[in-house]
Amino acid sequence: MGEAHDAVTVTPATLKEQPLPEPAAGKDSRGHVVVVAGTTSTPGAALVAAEAALRAGAGKLTVLTCETTAVALAVAVPEAMVVPLAATQSGHPSVAVVDEVRSHAETADAVLLGCGWFDADAVLAFLRPLLPQVSTPVVLDAAASAYLGSAPDGLVHLEGRAVLTVNPGELALTDGCEEDEVAAHPGQVSRRVAERSRVVVLCGGSDKHVAAPDGRTWVFTGGGPALGVSGSGDVQAGIVAGLLARGCDPAQAAVWGSYLHGRAGERLAAEVGPVGSLAREQARTVPTVLAEIH
Repeated sequence: MGEAHDAVTVTPATLKEQPLPEPAAGKDSRGHVVVVAGTTSTPGAALVAAEAALRAGAGKLTVLTCETTAVALAVAVPEAMVVPLAATQSGHPSVAVVDEVRSHAETADAVLLGCGWFDADAVLAFLRPLLPQVSTPVVLDAAASAYLGSAPDGLVHLEGRAVLTVNPGELALTDGCEEDEVAAHPGQVSRRVAERSRVVVLCGGSDKHVAAPDGRTWVFTGGGPALGVSGSGDVQAGIVAGLLARGCDPAQAAVWGSYLHGRAGERLAAEVGPVGSLAREQARTVPTVLAEIH
């Protein structure tokens, strides 16, 4: 099978064929995104993901994060309602807060989980009782992809209303294949996971590959080395969640998200240099990139 022979290349023209919902004046009309992210040692992941969701156009933001860092995060992101969560020793959400998180998820238009998480055992212990109860569209980022690695059909009840945002190593763990296979055939592995788990897959890397459960695929080529910096994946996940909250379908959110994130990297390379820019600056450029397309 050719790696990307049938993949649609993501360009501004491609995006104009699937325009975003028109933004309205009221914040409620642009969607409520709930971000469940960060740990004691990674509060910045929650910060950049949350800001990216707003920069992508979401109207309301709630952040659920480790109780020891919640106050600092609330000050850093004054636009958000920040809810402290009881946490494990490593700062991941405790199983004891599953019902609380589910309650917040029910009020949202999109839920993002996983940015800044790193303890696979703690992640699985939290997500296994939570996700079967969630009916809101979700984005699983990074370490949260471990859930689909252990339960490939664990999001089938969402009927395709889910996006997996991963790097090649995380995609390999989710699929159960070797990283070399993802390196050689990222689009093919993305499609395999998408079809198996009934989710949209957005796999970052030198190119960005998007695969939908129905077999459609897209590829964004570009972005450059400016995207190769800590927190970059959290920004991309936040963009996708913000677009979902605005009313995009999951494939549209992933395709637009791949372009907005990649183009943000290109703009920063022109403004700052090919390296040396920060993930938080990627989020800042997203509204400008959106304006370029419309």
